[in-house]
Amino acid sequence: MNNSRLRRMRDQSSGKATLINEGCKISGEITGNGNFIVHGEVAGDCDVSGTVSLANSGFWQGSIKADNVVVAGHLEGDISAAGKVEITTTAKIQGTVTGEAIAVAEGAVVEGAMKTTGKSGPLEFVEKRDSE
Repeated sequence: MNNSRLRRMRDQSSGKATLINEGCKISGEITGNGNFIVHGEVAGDCDVSGTVSLANSGFWQGSIKADNVVVAGHLEGDISAAGKVEITTTAKIQGTVTGEAIAVAEGAVVEGAMKTTGKSGPLEFVEKRDSE
């Protein structure tokens, strides 16, 4: 399958992800390899080799360092991505967002700075479907 036809970064994820479901609260540092999907609450920092996805029901207080980051929920902290950052229409971020490329959907709220480490500046897109 040609991945260039996939619209969004999270469509390209492969393999199983670690799920933090609604009603679950994690306190402390998260490290590891692979993808993480957060529907619940996290209080702490992470340093992950993989993609971290914060669903629209998710809340994160702390910093996120990962290969790629998708935010649809509420984040109070900084993002540092080696690759891409996708901020969906339901996202609310209070902190600095840093990544090689940053895509921001219309309606997203970012209270802080955005810094791209790649050649292009922040991008804007219109969300065409419901967030996870």
